[in-house]
Amino acid sequence: MKKSTRWTVGGAAAVFVLAGGGGVALATAGDDEDARPDVAITGDALEQASEAALAHLGEGEVTDTEVGDEEGYYEVEVTLDDGDQVDVHLDEDFAVLGDERDGEEPGADD
Repeated sequence: MKKSTRWTVGGAAAVFVLAGGGGVALATAGDDEDARPDVAITGDALEQASEAALAHLGEGEVTDTEVGDEEGYYEVEVTLDDGDQVDVHLDEDFAVLGDERDGEEPGADD
């Protein structure tokens, strides 16, 4: 009887440890950049970023902005006259790094 009790307790402990380790892996795997709230560009930076994005595209209206974008320091979303949306990526000095139209990979230019 004592051997089966030891195996049962040992097996239960192993399952507990494995389940606990899996919980840690799941908790860290779910912690990605998409979980962070977007921070909008404000003040003078908003004006400069908007001007740079609109000058780059030649048309449209700024519909959203973000600081700390993964493709650049600033991201400005512009809705074009035909309804398409383009994300314009800018560096800290408001220089255009590239743009991304809906459905395209980052950095793809026409």
